[in-house]
Amino acid sequence: MTEPIKFDVFFDYQCPFVYRVAKLIDAVRQSGRDVEVRWRYFSLTQVNSKDDGWEVWAAPVSERVKGRLAFQAAEAARRQGRFESLHMPLLLARHRDGRDLDEPSVVDEVAKAAGLDMSRFQSELAAPDVLDGLARDHSEAVRVHGVFGTPTLVFEDGASAYVRLAKPIDGEAPVEVFDRLLEVAAGEPRILEIKRPVRPA
Repeated sequence: MTEPIKFDVFFDYQCPFVYRVAKLIDAVRQSGRDVEVRWRYFSLTQVNSKDDGWEVWAAPVSERVKGRLAFQAAEAARRQGRFESLHMPLLLARHRDGRDLDEPSVVDEVAKAAGLDMSRFQSELAAPDVLDGLARDHSEAVRVHGVFGTPTLVFEDGASAYVRLAKPIDGEAPVEVFDRLLEVAAGEPRILEIKRPVRPA
């Protein structure tokens, strides 16, 4: 029996590249491969903030903060053991359907369709410590792993890679692409960066 492939993925629901990597991982799992992913929060709004000292997780509840509600929803789902049930539906709502995850009605609709206990979901969504996980994950990502964007994969041996897929991977290709990604991202730390220029139109 082969050992499962384990790694963390730092993510933000706003990011289309997170959606593509999530779809890739889902396709690889459906092929029968044993892949264990720990999805960890990383706020692009925090990274892009020009306000020194301001923090997404500490901003007043009354302040509309891009991307924050989706993190709250993910954590509320996690607290009822249903993170995986809500994670892909939130990504699909944002990147396939073009829905606004900063709208409470949209998040509620997605959570209800995912079969969450809505009374408990609403309670956890409003809990004063619901963003503690975001604060912890984001701070660790920057301090320990040097994460600067999403999605960033961090492997058990400490190797890490920021990954941007050019497009969603369909058909027979996901396993091949995934294996190549692992070969470079986890297995070849001497390659620091590969970036493909885009030819002008």
